[in-house]
Amino acid sequence: MSLVGLIFFQFLWLNSAKEIQKDKFKDNVNLAANDAALKLMEDDNFLLRPRRNDLLFPSDKSAMEYVKPSVIQRYSKDQIKQIIRNEFDKNSLKNIPFEFAVTGNSLTSDQIETENFGKYFLDSTTNLNWAIPLQGASGGNLENLAKEEWLVIVVPHQSSIVLKEIRLFIWGAVLFTLIISTAFFVTIRTLLRQKKLSEIKSDFINNMTHEFKTPLATISLAVDALKNEKVIADKDKSNYFTGVIKEENKRMNKQVETILQAALLDKQEVQLNLKKLPAHEMIRTALNNIALPVGEKGGELIANLDAPKDIIMADEVHFTNFVNNLLDNALKYSKENPRIVLSTSVVGNNFRIKIDDNGIGMNKETLNRIFEKFYRAHTGNVHNVKGFGLGLSYVKTMVQAHKGTIKAESILGKGSSFIITVPLAKV
Repeated sequence: MSLVGLIFFQFLWLNSAKEIQKDKFKDNVNLAANDAALKLMEDDNFLLRPRRNDLLFPSDKSAMEYVKPSVIQRYSKDQIKQIIRNEFDKNSLKNIPFEFAVTGNSLTSDQIETENFGKYFLDSTTNLNWAIPLQGASGGNLENLAKEEWLVIVVPHQSSIVLKEIRLFIWGAVLFTLIISTAFFVTIRTLLRQKKLSEIKSDFINNMTHEFKTPLATISLAVDALKNEKVIADKDKSNYFTGVIKEENKRMNKQVETILQAALLDKQEVQLNLKKLPAHEMIRTALNNIALPVGEKGGELIANLDAPKDIIMADEVHFTNFVNNLLDNALKYSKENPRIVLSTSVVGNNFRIKIDDNGIGMNKETLNRIFEKFYRAHTGNVHNVKGFGLGLSYVKTMVQAHKGTIKAESILGKGSSFIITVPLAKV
């Protein structure tokens, strides 16, 4: 509201400045026009004879000999223009265009059109017009015999001239208003992003607490069990609980590695060991890793490795990891009896991997944000999908590090598809 109010009052101020400048301009033109009219009425070379009361004029011709000559008779068109220009210059109107006419008694449009003094005479909408009477200096009753003349001055496009005079103020006001508006919107956007980031980090902390709490509780129970005399006496049970502790410890280490890896990616400290490698072999390794969990869920894992060429420049560890992550995500967000299909092909000079699933799918908002760090798709109030929201962020970073691209397609409730393209190695 303050910003809108500021812009509103800025507009009022500019409008007021325009009106003041317009009035000032009119006053200057009026002064210049009157001064020019006075100059035109001066005649140092002509002396009027004093009128005598008993003088009778035998004819109009004799009378006209005593009358002061008209402005048109005494000045050429160029001389009148120069006089007006001089007066304009004196009144701060340099380079201001104008048109003029010296007319007789009639000031009708027909008269002016006949005189053909300029195209702006007949347009009074955007122009300023002045008509100043040019009175003779004859004095007495003889002034009735002199032909009345008018000096007409037209200044075209007065609005444009006024705006040109205050253009510095207008541009300054517009510039600083834009700066303030931009700063305002950047600030608001930053605040919203910070708020969103704060929410994401809070979710991350909650998820991390949950992920670490479960293995710690399991380890604690296993340790308590190992202290039991019956368990100590039973070697198989001791080995079982020892194995539980070891597995939970591995799980926690893996989670820590994921967080540390994300920190390294932030600092761009991950160095890839790129080599010419067959992509199908690395993909088969990832498929073997996910085959058992898919089987436990009663699902189906289909591999269509149909690409005729599969040699790419890749880091074996990271390439296998990001394929693993995508397969793991497909399984995590699947329904009962998951069906995961991985297919490969060659498109131009690129090796293409497509992973399809029949999982819960994603809405448009989730689809636009899944590659953001810490972001996790909402699965309702059930915390049945574990993780920190770092997996797909890692996948995208690694794919880009391999000079590839990744995109996701999804229909809510029907499943998702991830498509990766990586350049083929030059032979």
